[in-house]
Amino acid sequence: MPNSLLIIEDEALLGQELTRHYRRAGWEVELARSLADARRRLEEQHLEPLVILSDMNLPDGNALDLMEQLKGRLPHCEWLFLTGYGSVQESVRALRLGAYEFLEKPCEMDRLDLVLASASRSALAQRRLIEQAELGHRRYSPEAYVGKSQAAQRVREMLARLTRVPFSAIVIGGETGTGKGLVARILHYGGKRAQNPLVELNCAALPRELLESQLFGHEAGAFTGAVGRHRGLIEQADGGTLFLDEIGEMPMDLQAKLLKAIEDRKFRRLGSEREISVDVQVLAASHRDLEAMVRDGEFRSDLYHRLSVFKLMLPPLREVLEDLEELVPLFVAEINAKAAKQIKIIPDAVWAALRAHDWPGNVRELHNVVERCVLFADGPLFPAQWLQLPGRSAMAPGQPAPISEADGLFIPLDGSMDLDDMDRYIIETTLNRHHGNVTAAARALGTTRETLRYRIRKYGLRETV
Repeated sequence: MPNSLLIIEDEALLGQELTRHYRRAGWEVELARSLADARRRLEEQHLEPLVILSDMNLPDGNALDLMEQLKGRLPHCEWLFLTGYGSVQESVRALRLGAYEFLEKPCEMDRLDLVLASASRSALAQRRLIEQAELGHRRYSPEAYVGKSQAAQRVREMLARLTRVPFSAIVIGGETGTGKGLVARILHYGGKRAQNPLVELNCAALPRELLESQLFGHEAGAFTGAVGRHRGLIEQADGGTLFLDEIGEMPMDLQAKLLKAIEDRKFRRLGSEREISVDVQVLAASHRDLEAMVRDGEFRSDLYHRLSVFKLMLPPLREVLEDLEELVPLFVAEINAKAAKQIKIIPDAVWAALRAHDWPGNVRELHNVVERCVLFADGPLFPAQWLQLPGRSAMAPGQPAPISEADGLFIPLDGSMDLDDMDRYIIETTLNRHHGNVTAAARALGTTRETLRYRIRKYGLRETV
């Protein structure tokens, strides 16, 4: 699809020349001869040009007035101005309003081509950011936090409230795997900072020296190996959101530096004497009890109280088992779509096993279990034998009672076997236990003889019946 260009020019010959030139260059060009004509195309015809190339002074007014009125409606559009008798005041006003460039007539076509190409790249980048933010807003609404329990409903209500207010900081608590990362994305993409960056940092993943450099940035020569300037994550998040996961693992001296940066909205890169002003919303998450850490002297109380403008605790899955009824079908549908599977039936024995488990890994563990079962499924039935929940024996489809170890097998999940290796091993072991009898093996695996025979031929295995 060609890029769209709106030219606003009252000089007929120049307007026609520019139109022909940029149409030959592959642009989709609209020519307006007055501000009223341009306004009609933009407002009534809903034209959304990538770049607007406009004369400054037209018979019915100044183009800067039109830009000022429409800038909010065209956030991804870049404005270029051409004028034969521009003033310093007009050029200053144009740049203050966000114009990409202010050029004087006559302007060489080669130079105009370069400026227009640069402006189109800038506009395309802005359009991608806006589209990404809109996609994130649709995907990460408060309804993305799934569950019908009262605890889940309270979390959704709190998220809906928070996305409507310009809060500065929040502490998100909860065990590992309860969805703290999801909540952070909901708060960012659902709020007023959605079109600005969301920058994430796991404080437990980096050593102290690297953590400081990543957070605050550094100048060239600040330390051994610092060969160039690096913009820190706080600086990258300016205007947007900084998500500090596992903040309880941050060293105490860095906590003091972070506190000063949040309170003053200023900081210095490592090795720099210049302060940089920033405006960031801080989301701090931890699976540890930060209040207990404060009492034990393991976390700075002043930083904790600065971050805990709001506190949001996410419930562990074992306390909201009724949420399984919404989470499991959601994960099944997601993995069905990714892996071209057709799981439609979840047996009662599977539901009983899922409700009996205490889920130490919470929703993350549940997703992994569902993914394994769906990937190994051969038909529309959710295969109970692949639940492999710790502390429980494997179950055959339709049999809620545990089966003996002699009828089960062990599959290593340490990466030493890929899915095809596991599939071959399961089929080969089952065939051996049934002395090559395909009918008996198919019955044990809960599949059809035709499906099993296809797999046997695929892996070059032997069969007897």
